[in-house]
Amino acid sequence: MQEILFDFIAQYVPLSEAEKQTLVSLDIFQAVPKGTVLLETGSYSNEGFFVLKGCLRKYYVLDGEEKTTAFFTEMEGLTPESTLSQKPSEYCIAAVEDSILTVATPDMEAEMFAKFPKFETICRILSEELLLKQQVDFDLFKTSSPEQRYLNLLEKRPDLIQRVPQHQLASFLGIKPQSLSRLKARIMKRARS
Repeated sequence: MQEILFDFIAQYVPLSEAEKQTLVSLDIFQAVPKGTVLLETGSYSNEGFFVLKGCLRKYYVLDGEEKTTAFFTEMEGLTPESTLSQKPSEYCIAAVEDSILTVATPDMEAEMFAKFPKFETICRILSEELLLKQQVDFDLFKTSSPEQRYLNLLEKRPDLIQRVPQHQLASFLGIKPQSLSRLKARIMKRARS
């Protein structure tokens, strides 16, 4: 598990053995079974998550219906808003697959930043990359038809098609599962023609 994280960080900055040992000593690695709810609506969180392996889903429960807004897979991080605001969460986070995560609190991060300032630089770069990606994805979602959203998903995140249950995928695309089935059939029919 730790080698996956070390390899990822090495894409941004080299790590010394002391830095690697400090990361390991924090006991941040956690295995999470499929279906585990990491955060419930109305709960507070003091943890941020980084996916080493697996898939997490962020969703709201509105009028008894789950509305999926994001999936987080390998080498993607998520810090719940409630971690920073100290207000109850308005959404849920759950494991779609058996997952291996790093789980850290703001205090753990502050300790790492104090000992190794380069970690703060890495976190800033990752935060900037995530913010830019989310802005682009949001604009694309708002300006696309359901078919365009699905085609964009096929192009940019094809792994989700196999990894995520169809009803969650449909919710993420802003359509009903039956509409997704029809949409997929229509696209396949066009591809065969």
